[in-house]
Amino acid sequence: MELKDKKVLVYGAGKSGIGAAALLSKVGAHAVVFDEKKSEEELKELLKDIPNASVCFGKIPNEVISALDLAVLSPGVPTDIGPVNALRDAGIPIWGEVELAWQTSCGSVLGITGTNGKTTTTSLLGEIMKKAGYHTFVVGNIGNAYTDAALATREESVIVAELSSFQLETTCDFHPAVSAILNITPDHLNRHHTMEEYIRCKELITKNQTKDDVCVLNYEDEELRAVANECPADIFWFSSERRIENGIYLDGNNIVITRGGAESVLLDVSDLKLLGVHNYENVMAAAAMALTYGVSIESIRKTCEEFNPVAHRIEFSGEKNGVRWYNDSKGTNPDAAIKGIQAMTRPTLLIAGGYDKGSDYREWIQSFEGRVKWLVLEGKTKFDIRDAAVSVGFPEEKIVLLENMNEAMDFCRDHAEPGDAVLLSPACASWGEFPNYEVRGDKFKEYVREKA
Repeated sequence: MELKDKKVLVYGAGKSGIGAAALLSKVGAHAVVFDEKKSEEELKELLKDIPNASVCFGKIPNEVISALDLAVLSPGVPTDIGPVNALRDAGIPIWGEVELAWQTSCGSVLGITGTNGKTTTTSLLGEIMKKAGYHTFVVGNIGNAYTDAALATREESVIVAELSSFQLETTCDFHPAVSAILNITPDHLNRHHTMEEYIRCKELITKNQTKDDVCVLNYEDEELRAVANECPADIFWFSSERRIENGIYLDGNNIVITRGGAESVLLDVSDLKLLGVHNYENVMAAAAMALTYGVSIESIRKTCEEFNPVAHRIEFSGEKNGVRWYNDSKGTNPDAAIKGIQAMTRPTLLIAGGYDKGSDYREWIQSFEGRVKWLVLEGKTKFDIRDAAVSVGFPEEKIVLLENMNEAMDFCRDHAEPGDAVLLSPACASWGEFPNYEVRGDKFKEYVREKA
């Protein structure tokens, strides 16, 4: 769609929405920014440096809808609510921020989705592409709005994009040259309602790919083996459990590539700074994407070995009085939190709980396998987690219910003994007490520095 002189509703005035409005202004469109939670004054303040943008608040008048050429939804806006249905019923095309950015940018997209591991894989792939000499942008759910980078891209650019189900849900023509789906486990069911819908949204990353493109998939994920049957792209598998004929796999300590009948060792995982099998899977996914795009094995190996762990993902935050503290604030669902607790090699005081996303906590608790010496719970989900823990045999006398993160950290400081670990791995989103998992993790690290 040619956007010049078009009237476009931007639904949501967070970072993504304001980025979309700024991009629309730069390409000559007129943005109308709407946010149910912000006042007229707040919206005008946010848009003060964006020419050719206006505000809409309270509700979207029919006369505004009738004049629209397009609507752009921020990722946090559900697609099945009344105002969005009204736009759809009026025949207004609906895009998300990712679609808008893709339509206005150049270059090739390497897109990554999955329930867990996206940020580490995206960060590592971004480093691989940069160090291999590509004009690289790292964007998306990782915290850098794709719309902010769109107009700076060139034909030779590579856009490495972390993509959530919320972002993929509102794509139309979006077409990555290389895609990856790392894994699929239950998450965001409060938004998508069913696993079938959640999986459908993840699969949208491959919708417009062809056999000239590549999709990297985890062979050990049963859902993804089913996805492969419908995928239009050329499949490149990775596996942490078995040899792959055309792909990349973990063999003891070695990550091995098999391609066109040839086999070569990429690296020894003991040379990595990343810990845990889940991180070896992230390395394999990033390496597979770079390799299939044309980066040399030598360049990939060097960058992987130099790469440091991502903040908030099993991040060592300090040792005080013989107690090691780990920040896994990005463990925002039970499956991610399983990876966090499985990486612990010490008796662990586990801080968990937060916003309720409709998760089932039993499998996560069963994964403790004697590692958790205290289960320290706070947030809205603390009672649900306690009940789930008791139902699968975790001792109730080792569960503590507290009001907030600060109380939880105080408890851990007072009860941890030399040789123990304290792990923040909430299995829940941060919303309510904190605006995002980064703020929650930063609070944890600040506590370790100043009070532990």
